[in-house]
Amino acid sequence: MIVGIIPARYESSRFPGKPLINIDGKTMIQRVYEQASKANSLTHVIVATDDERIYKHVESFGGKAVYTKKDHPSGTDRSFEALKNAGFDAQYIINIQGDEPFIDPSQIELLAALCDGKTELATLMIKVDNHEVLFDMGEVKITLNNQNEALYFSRMVIPYIKGIPQSDWHLHHNYYRHVGMYAYRNDILEAVCKLAPSSLEIAESLEQLRWLENGFKIKCAITEHDSHCIDTPEDVEKVLRLMGNGRWTIVNRT
Repeated sequence: MIVGIIPARYESSRFPGKPLINIDGKTMIQRVYEQASKANSLTHVIVATDDERIYKHVESFGGKAVYTKKDHPSGTDRSFEALKNAGFDAQYIINIQGDEPFIDPSQIELLAALCDGKTELATLMIKVDNHEVLFDMGEVKITLNNQNEALYFSRMVIPYIKGIPQSDWHLHHNYYRHVGMYAYRNDILEAVCKLAPSSLEIAESLEQLRWLENGFKIKCAITEHDSHCIDTPEDVEKVLRLMGNGRWTIVNRT
């Protein structure tokens, strides 16, 4: 059994109420839920939230939601509590970003294909094909071993290519950037949630470095589908331009 969990907090320093914004007729959380539900590999899809407004809204469109505590440091911790509260005995859990309303279900299927019982943790990546993305410190890059397991995640560009202009680095090495969706084996999810923050995690502000520092393996699969994450109101406008039209508003403020 593979359970898809969508963490959804109402409070956000950059965009309060983000899960409940109405994007061209549907809220963001409904769009994420419906897209995730198209993945045949998922036995159940659950929204994990600490907010009554989100919980009631998910129930209103026929979705499944569970309450979690407010003070979780990450979506990983929220997913673990949600799994326990939902009472499912899943072998794997896929943590689906609650701020990617147009996620492609094939990305979930790709990640689920790695859930073979041996894989501890898994995530997705996409090839970097230009200099600007490669050197964007907001984009997390992945360095791999020959088994497509992560050696390191960084906001910096690794490896450094000696003797080549930086503008051409992507032409001389296969660089990949992280697509932030994770699969966890049940026992591994419990184990990583017990780990203390690590020095590399604190330095880069990337929780997956805590797992690597403690010896866990993260399998990576290449996706062809770019993700469109919404962190700010400006990001909504960008996504709507990609759609070609549409409007958005904030709903259920109270």
